[in-house]
Amino acid sequence: MLHPQAQALLRLIAEKGVPPTHTLTPQQARGYYLERRTFTQPDPQEVSSVRNLEARGPAGPIPLRSYRPLGAAADARLPVLVYFHGGGWVIGDLDTHDVLCRELANRAGCAVISVDYRLAPEHRFPAAVDDAVAATRWVRANAAQLQVDADRLAVGGDSAGGNLAAVVAIAARDAGDLPIAFQLLIYPATDQRRGWPSHAANGQGYLLTRESMDYYHDHYLQDASHDLDWRASPLLHPDLSGLPPAFVLTAGYDPLRDEGLQYAHKLSATGNRTTLVNFERQIHGFILMGRVLDEANAAVQLCAMQLKHALA
Repeated sequence: MLHPQAQALLRLIAEKGVPPTHTLTPQQARGYYLERRTFTQPDPQEVSSVRNLEARGPAGPIPLRSYRPLGAAADARLPVLVYFHGGGWVIGDLDTHDVLCRELANRAGCAVISVDYRLAPEHRFPAAVDDAVAATRWVRANAAQLQVDADRLAVGGDSAGGNLAAVVAIAARDAGDLPIAFQLLIYPATDQRRGWPSHAANGQGYLLTRESMDYYHDHYLQDASHDLDWRASPLLHPDLSGLPPAFVLTAGYDPLRDEGLQYAHKLSATGNRTTLVNFERQIHGFILMGRVLDEANAAVQLCAMQLKHALA
């Protein structure tokens, strides 16, 4: 049963007449997504330092934001999470996920580097993938200057960002020169074919709708053949063995639930250490809504605990 707090949030969104994402231009959708954080996200936690940086990317500089946890010594060499924000590869930025990155840094005791990869439709697939890989490589190459431990480097993200984290982990394994210690996959998009039962069961009434998923998909991917490209659909990669340990978090009323579950099962079946937790009563995007959803705060704590343990 849908959590009463999630029910109340959905009623409030309907009463306020918030327009569905698929009816907006990308620019309008980005504005609404950014504005929503003030109503649903907790106040930002204090951290020891926040710095805006730039990584060298395939099409120019990639904006980054670095967080160090409260109490960390300036010269401490910390484990690091490279984080990719959600938003269907169309919306989201460093600010929409600022609160979450602060919380993960403080609770896991690690540095977090958030990546502002290029967005669609201005920059279509595989631009986001190329930026995600380049940013992760840059963090490893500049670990000494960043005061982070290149041997304790994790990747993570939510939704589209979870997709990018999974893809970076596969690309790093295949390249053989970019060791990843852990992958944090929060309701990841893993199959662009959009045919799993949860897409139908949860495609209306739970914030992320089928129409919005089609909107994101069509802005990001230019050709039907891209649905089968593992860089868009990591679940379809023919070999998922030899990947970093993973923590996969899903939500019961999320259209992406089943593809997240299947990705976790496939990781386990091919010999990877994988933990799966499903927040049965929650909706897509809930981890960013700790001001109004208690289980969001529990999910952040759980993610941070897994991260801290993996990078210890």
